[in-house]
Amino acid sequence: MVLLQFRHKNLSAMTIMITIASIIMNSPYPHMISGKFGRTPGAMHKHQNIKLKRTSSLGLQFKAPTKVNATKVGAMDWSMVDPEKEGPNMVSDLVVERMIQDGLIFQEKFCIRIYEVGPDQKASVETLMNHLLETSINHMKKTGFIHDGLGSEEISMYNLTWVVAKIQMVVDRYPKWGDIVEINNWKAALGKNGVCCNLTFRDCKTGQILVRASSFWVIMNKKTRKLSRFPNEVRAKLEKFFVDKPPLVEQATRTWSRSEDNISEHICKGLKPRRSDLDINQHVNHVKYVGLILESVPKTIIEKYEIDSMTLDYYQEFTNDNILQSFTYILTNDNAKISNCDIIDCQHLLQFEIGGGNSNIMKGMTRWRLKQGKKQGL
Repeated sequence: MVLLQFRHKNLSAMTIMITIASIIMNSPYPHMISGKFGRTPGAMHKHQNIKLKRTSSLGLQFKAPTKVNATKVGAMDWSMVDPEKEGPNMVSDLVVERMIQDGLIFQEKFCIRIYEVGPDQKASVETLMNHLLETSINHMKKTGFIHDGLGSEEISMYNLTWVVAKIQMVVDRYPKWGDIVEINNWKAALGKNGVCCNLTFRDCKTGQILVRASSFWVIMNKKTRKLSRFPNEVRAKLEKFFVDKPPLVEQATRTWSRSEDNISEHICKGLKPRRSDLDINQHVNHVKYVGLILESVPKTIIEKYEIDSMTLDYYQEFTNDNILQSFTYILTNDNAKISNCDIIDCQHLLQFEIGGGNSNIMKGMTRWRLKQGKKQGL
């Protein structure tokens, strides 16, 4: 079979059709144009510029015209193709990254794509976290802390890799489909064996800060799957890029507890991650945890409220072989009904249901606010 690929966008449909007809005429496979595919021999529709001559019941003989619209067929006018001429910039051209502030801050721009938004055309929480992860990783690559997989040459030498231990995020406004977002990222020390990645999401059009986030990274041994200390040479290299500032998002003051009086529990069991949820570290990516904890959030909250802020603490990894259960605990004050609340606080717990001894995988806290245009009353 002859496979054709037409790269020129300006070729007319007629020119393409005649070219194919000319190739088929000289094809060593006459059955391709015969009735052997279930069609009646000679049943091809006539075209005024193509003369058909029946030779037998096995096939048709084409006599292709030498000119179509005064253009000689078979002699393409390649002057129409201008490799130097480019069309208007596409959205993908807007992805820009650079180092600023003497190399201490990494800046990157993204466009919010249609597959990253929900029914309200706003970016999802998972989208924000994916961009947070992408920018943090790109910053590390730019500074040489990621070379092979998720480790630099020095880290890979000790069979170590980076993992996320905690995320804090505050959303002032969700970007919408088509918005161009500028993300600034800088690193700070987190104790002796951690790195704090601080990020701001800014609307390129208005300059408004949309999201503030801090993610805490530590190092894991790829063989033992346990946390490890920084090698001395890695720490010495990291310190050159640290900005001496506290985390951008303050720690949540409310402690996590299931023993409070005014609490409503919601459970979703039998959650099984997909194989496509695995990342380069051979475990379920930390962004996927968010979708799993949201499985136990009541539908009425999902539809009328949106996440205002959240804190996620990661305790251990899991793979697509595990079966999980998700818990959401809705907190209220003084026996107040949720239907009367502009703000709802929730606690979340992700556990192994099968294959993990019911041990905790992640704990989280979220604060929800009414979506714009929505009214109280669930």
